[in-house]
Amino acid sequence: MYRKILTICLSVWVINVQALDVKLSPDREFVEVIHKNKLIKIQRIQDQDHKLEGGFAKTSRKCPPFCIQPMDAGENVKTIGQIEIFDFMENELLDGEGLIIDARTPAWWKRGTIPGSVNIPFNVFSQDVDDPQLIDMMKVLGARRRGDVGGFSRAMEEFGLMGGKQKNDEWDFTSAKKLILWCNGMWCGQSPRAIQGLLELGYPAEKILYYRGGMQVWQSLGLTVIVPDM
Repeated sequence: MYRKILTICLSVWVINVQALDVKLSPDREFVEVIHKNKLIKIQRIQDQDHKLEGGFAKTSRKCPPFCIQPMDAGENVKTIGQIEIFDFMENELLDGEGLIIDARTPAWWKRGTIPGSVNIPFNVFSQDVDDPQLIDMMKVLGARRRGDVGGFSRAMEEFGLMGGKQKNDEWDFTSAKKLILWCNGMWCGQSPRAIQGLLELGYPAEKILYYRGGMQVWQSLGLTVIVPDM
């Protein structure tokens, strides 16, 4: 009888341990990214009684400015979720072909960010085309500022020749990185504004991804958040 009870107890214990194994997806327990030269493991909080607290537990904010954002942030810009971010982290980000941009103001960034993100505030992309900060940030994205372009060359580019679909009068986006932009959540307009700024500069829409869920959804799923000073 004692052996039988012990076996039942052990079986219940094993089931409970398995029930607390909260994965990212059925076949993925975690992903790893480099953040500030440190290897960071992104996984979910294992405590199934954990509840969201603080500002991101709020359901209501004054609108405007905190209005619900459309699903689409721009024409031909794809809206993505967490699984697509994990895939991006393990491919484009790891290969140096992509960037994850926290488009919030520095004050928000300092409170915590998605590992692997770089902070480029949304208003940078609305600066004048000759603004040094904009030029520096566009270099980070892999876009090259163009000098004088001959009339013949520009005409060929407008016909789609000489890589023209990736160029305009001011910028060459041939080597531009693929981007994910995000901010605080569905009620936050900072990353949509950054995306609109990029599109107005001519950044190719097919190289831009919008994570609409942002920090609020990221935290609601118990995913790893990192303070930038770490």
